[in-house]
Amino acid sequence: MFILILIILIIAIVTIFSVQNAAPVTISFLYWRFNASLAIVVFLSMLSGMIVIMLLSLSIKIKRSFEKNKKPMVDLEERRH
Repeated sequence: MFILILIILIIAIVTIFSVQNAAPVTISFLYWRFNASLAIVVFLSMLSGMIVIMLLSLSIKIKRSFEKNKKPMVDLEERRH
């Protein structure tokens, strides 16, 4: 529940910041160049950061799950011999 409240609070702060800074900016990346509102750029940056953190967290949980499930299999193999 605490995490959900924290996420909502961060989104609210970024939204308020974005609305107050809605000036158009030019974005350049490699060969691409386009104009967008600073609000959109800030929001998309925040969203992409959240997605990266979620994916990293998920990969760590999966790795721990595999390590946890791997130990009993080693014990069974040792008992068999």
